[in-house]
Amino acid sequence: MGFRWQEALAISLVSALIFFALAVTRAGRVLADAVPKSLKYAVTAGIGLFLVEIGLEKAELIRAGENSILALGDLRNPSALLALLGLVLSLLFYQRRVKGGFFIAILIVTVIANALGLVQANTIEIDMTRLGEYGALLFAEDFSSMLTVSFWLAVFSMTMILVFESIGLLEGLLPDTAKFRNAFRASSLTAVLSSVLGTSPTVAAAESAAGIVEGGRSGLTALVGGALFLLTLVFIPLLAYVPQAAVAPVIIITGALMMQHLENIQFQDFSEWFPAFLIIVLIPLTNSISTGLAFGFAAHPMMKVFTGRRHELGTLSYVLGVLFLLQLVFEAAQ
Repeated sequence: MGFRWQEALAISLVSALIFFALAVTRAGRVLADAVPKSLKYAVTAGIGLFLVEIGLEKAELIRAGENSILALGDLRNPSALLALLGLVLSLLFYQRRVKGGFFIAILIVTVIANALGLVQANTIEIDMTRLGEYGALLFAEDFSSMLTVSFWLAVFSMTMILVFESIGLLEGLLPDTAKFRNAFRASSLTAVLSSVLGTSPTVAAAESAAGIVEGGRSGLTALVGGALFLLTLVFIPLLAYVPQAAVAPVIIITGALMMQHLENIQFQDFSEWFPAFLIIVLIPLTNSISTGLAFGFAAHPMMKVFTGRRHELGTLSYVLGVLFLLQLVFEAAQ
């Protein structure tokens, strides 16, 4: 939309503050409760299918097709063969309930890949001396365009993405809904802090499901994960020794496990199934969780009206449908 990065940070901060205001009040829970169960399950399954797509791409088992969107990768490719080996090992360890089985599978494939000379370990470099320049990004927001229509259109779109992408991910990843409130608040607070610290708003990552599958259940998992992220600043060159073929199988299996929620969707009720179908399909096809959500949430009240069952939805469901429709219109106009 033609904003400078300082103005983009201002947009991010305003959006994050609105997100935070919703999260610390009852409004956040009300919004989450307004989402039909079929759409909640669809979000989980859609994110799962998204992870499967990411994993297959990393494994080089699929590629961009010449006459289609996707095509089968070259199965003679050593990376693809290693990924298949990793997938078999990961499945074996998972079914046998081997503790840390995913990590063991990653380690085995990494060792084999390096032994066969399939890893280019000199491809990642980091210049630690440039960290001193980071201060220029702190509190660099520019609100000079705050009185323009384009500024608030951008705020609206980003707020919708932040709020409902977080709701979708947290509803899908948290089996215990009692933990939703604190997790939602934490997500909103980190979005505010990230804008202040000079980066785009942070959201819960779909890949977090891999940690949950391995047994992560508490905040300690997140703290350890965050600490390890900090350590990667020093050990980034070593990460070059871990091929994508080693990590991809874990992502694929995690996505497949998340797709098990499909069984909870009412397939026999097309007014429930079609909006869910849009979410499930469009999240991976558009590489955007928010876009999949927008189409599904906009279609749901339409389907209820078309079938003469508008009484099944509350006012907020229609409001959400209109808001998501507006989001799609604004995105198309940008």
